[in-house]
Amino acid sequence: MAGHPIHHFQNDAGHPTIKVGVTKFMCVGANPPFDHPHEYLDMGDSSEIVCPYCSTLYKYDETLNAEQTEPEGCLYVAAAV
Repeated sequence: MAGHPIHHFQNDAGHPTIKVGVTKFMCVGANPPFDHPHEYLDMGDSSEIVCPYCSTLYKYDETLNAEQTEPEGCLYVAAAV
């Protein structure tokens, strides 16, 4: 999988829907320490998927790049240790 990172998204704000520019990713729920198990989600042939832990509805939007979300700010970036 070199060169193809799996992006992680979070939903601290509790948005019911988040648009993303990828169809395979990880949902972490809220940022740590309030995260849930990091759930790998694959939309397959669909254009949307619901996280089974936090019920966030993710929708694929081809106009977004892999690190963009709508609303903005839902890309999870791990804190440096």
